[in-house]
Amino acid sequence: MKKRIYALLLAGIMLFALCACTETTQNGKVGSSVIPEGKQIPDDAVLDIAVASHPSWPYHDELKVWDYIRESIGGTLNVTGIPITDFSTKYSLMMVAQDTMPDLFGFQATQATFSSYCEQGAYKALDDYLEYLPDYEKFWDSLPETEQRMRELKKLSDGKVYYAPNHGMERSTNVRAWLYRKDIFDKHGLKTPETIDELYTVSKKLKELYPDSYPFCIRAGLNILNGIGSSWKPNFRYNVYYDFENEKFSYGTTEDTMLEIVTFLKKMVEEGLMPKNFLNIPTASWEELVTTNRGFMMPEYQVRIDYFNNLARSNYPEFNLTAMKPPYAENGIGIPKMNKSNFDPIGYAVCNTGDEESIINSMRFINWLYTDEATELLSWGKEGETYEIKDGKRVFILPSDGSSIQTAYGMRTIGAYLRIDPKSVDVAYSDEQASVTDFILENTHPELDPTIYISFTSEEKEKIADLNTSISTFVQENLAKFILGQRPLSEWESFRTELLELPIDELLAVYESAYESYK
Repeated sequence: MKKRIYALLLAGIMLFALCACTETTQNGKVGSSVIPEGKQIPDDAVLDIAVASHPSWPYHDELKVWDYIRESIGGTLNVTGIPITDFSTKYSLMMVAQDTMPDLFGFQATQATFSSYCEQGAYKALDDYLEYLPDYEKFWDSLPETEQRMRELKKLSDGKVYYAPNHGMERSTNVRAWLYRKDIFDKHGLKTPETIDELYTVSKKLKELYPDSYPFCIRAGLNILNGIGSSWKPNFRYNVYYDFENEKFSYGTTEDTMLEIVTFLKKMVEEGLMPKNFLNIPTASWEELVTTNRGFMMPEYQVRIDYFNNLARSNYPEFNLTAMKPPYAENGIGIPKMNKSNFDPIGYAVCNTGDEESIINSMRFINWLYTDEATELLSWGKEGETYEIKDGKRVFILPSDGSSIQTAYGMRTIGAYLRIDPKSVDVAYSDEQASVTDFILENTHPELDPTIYISFTSEEKEKIADLNTSISTFVQENLAKFILGQRPLSEWESFRTELLELPIDELLAVYESAYESYK
């Protein structure tokens, strides 16, 4: 443990020293080049950009959206796509020293993984370069206070923003809902369940009609508890979460609510109403259940509507997956909504390469991505190239091979936007999916859990990791045993007593302290 702390401190000192020695080497050169009219950086400027490359829509140089970006920015943009599968390793190697850093990183950064590098001086705060970010400021200041929060959530413990956040994809990115097979329910005259008891009853009926099915077809292991928990108590999660009603952090498994959820899931498993292997079911196996009339209700990502409807209709033309209201536990608290997860964690950060001119040009690059010009171009592309007008509305032009705007043009891929026109989001999806987006968002809690965005110091992160080592393993192993019937529910109270003997209060105290500092 001590060796790890010393190693982190040494790395931080070395990087800080390196930054201090080289940061002013470009003094006198800043702004010496002329920026051509209509461009953002000088012709002789070179920016090295590293972007995370998603396996479903990988980066490559021929993507049209990057042609648009290069034409508008000017200079030379050297873009490297790093596969997400390799990103963690390559990112760490690139951040070892200033001469291996790119000028800009376009990636998904959590506060937990990002803040330590900022503490070491590896990134530049946007707040220190606002003179080069007028459109960034203008855009965020123009938003309603509730939407401005997304920028505020990116502040680190020093009160500054180092990570330029995305905006506009909240109608699509990470939106979750309770989905169900409307065609199956209509066919058999079934009513969508309003309560958890009704969910059990309709699952029993569907099991009779389709004996090989798992009507409540869930996956994702214990994380599913954080998806369905709000049906019993608003914002509930099985691990650390913020209890907005009581204005404090809590550990969900210590609460009575957790026993109610476990009791329900245990009954569903025992009666074959949900997959017994939901804790580790392979995604392909789960998808097969859903697309072959063996799975009918699930809390899932909204984009699964189009995904499954397109996938299954070749064999089942009537297949119709859509959204329903979240059911509630009759002995629960309040009207249930899905826990909020619809935020876009992808953005841009400027590395402290020591080249002040490149740092300024990187800020100019980020600033342009917030302009009206960039929003129009990167949301829609160009008429006749990426979209056309039909019946007075813009419609994306897509190849007949089923390509999306991501794979066909690179639009909305990591690094290819910071501000998206929300009107363009629904257009990229079917009318079936787009038509229920407002309904889904209305049934989503308005507040994002602070555990997702608060920033921790290096010491706090070390303490959380140490405390969680014993707590997480104990909780996960025992919850699985209770749900799968490997440990009787009669032992729940003894389990909770054992759990409360672990350093949960210390863990919650770290979150409380960090949250107070954030506020």
